[in-house]
Amino acid sequence: MNPLPLCSVVWVASLVLATTFLSPVIGWADVTVVPGAESLRRAIAQAAPGETLHLTAGRYGSAVVDKSLTLIGVPGAVVDAGGQGSALTVSAPNVVVRGLTCVGSGKVDTDLDSGILVTKPASGAIIEDNQITGNLYGIAIQGAPQVVVRHNRIANDSVGWLNALGNGINIWDSTGSLFEGNRVEGGRDGLYIHTAHGNIIRGNYFTHLRFAVHYMYANDCEVTDNLSIGNAVGYALMYSDNLKVLRNISLNDRDHGLMFHSSRHSELAENIVKNTQDKCAFIYTSSDNRIHHNRFEGCEIGLHFTGGSEKNLLYANAFIDNRTQVKYSGMVHYEWSKDHRGNYWSDNPAFDLDGDGIADVAYHPNTLMDRVLWRYPLAKQLLSSPVMETLRVAQNQFPALSPGGVVDSWPLMHPPPLSVTLPTDLPGDRW
Repeated sequence: MNPLPLCSVVWVASLVLATTFLSPVIGWADVTVVPGAESLRRAIAQAAPGETLHLTAGRYGSAVVDKSLTLIGVPGAVVDAGGQGSALTVSAPNVVVRGLTCVGSGKVDTDLDSGILVTKPASGAIIEDNQITGNLYGIAIQGAPQVVVRHNRIANDSVGWLNALGNGINIWDSTGSLFEGNRVEGGRDGLYIHTAHGNIIRGNYFTHLRFAVHYMYANDCEVTDNLSIGNAVGYALMYSDNLKVLRNISLNDRDHGLMFHSSRHSELAENIVKNTQDKCAFIYTSSDNRIHHNRFEGCEIGLHFTGGSEKNLLYANAFIDNRTQVKYSGMVHYEWSKDHRGNYWSDNPAFDLDGDGIADVAYHPNTLMDRVLWRYPLAKQLLSSPVMETLRVAQNQFPALSPGGVVDSWPLMHPPPLSVTLPTDLPGDRW
């Protein structure tokens, strides 16, 4: 065997030496933390920015992450606030918190006691795959931009007066952030966002809450592909402009599936609201919005609009088996169609003789009798009386007696297709 050239020997020796001296540096970037009341705080204090702390199974005391670190927990790694303050407070940029269970926050609402509190300096934080249970607030974002909160399971403390409870995800003054794939149950609101613009709320699941999603003064945001089941209100979007509200689902919510209040220049499309006890959708003092390809089904009222909400473009929606399809108490007529295509009405006994998919006559969802019943609810006892029958006949024979409200001049014969479908894999929920 020929010996190696001298240059090769030198190169191999250099590689061995480099590997030997660099090995401690590589190992130094990953630190294992064992349980203890002070162990996590000590590990953070001793760590250098960029290190990764691996938390083994066991219980840790609360801590403030004030360096750009990555915290990764194995199943059973629990950070417990012990009833005071927040379990974890993130106050440095580019921190990653993954795989931890955070519990035991305090009860001070003004301090936003939380499972994980992300403060203003913590830009670019990533909070993912954590279990946040039994806290006042779940995850609170206070002024930090470009935060990612995804795939967390949040179950807040639900004991006591509803308005004294905290929100699952609380967002204030955050821009360019993503909130995706989280499951929130219990507490006050699932996701509350205030004065925070340009964010994405996508693919989250909310149940057993007051509002699933609660918007206040949050412009230029997306609310897409979320699921609300069994809440008081599904999506309460208020005082917010330029929203994209797409492909969301509300099932069995109590008061409103979708509430749109004082909002403009937004698009609401391909949302499904089904089996709300009161209103599928309530549009109030909102104008210049496009509302199309939504399905409102099985509610007491399909869509109630009032208070300056007339200047909206509505078309290609489906109103199916609502006790009252539309409620509008004004006297002016409003056309709900676009490009000679209107909406589908399950109670429209229409004909389509030319087979173009459009009913041959216009449809008025509200009658003179509806208006009488809204003003005088006790008149329901007279529904089968000759007086009410006379009103029906009079309105059919004399169109001038028709009250103001919605006119669909091109009603559809079939519901428009949607790209979103109802889920079938959530046990215990009824469609």
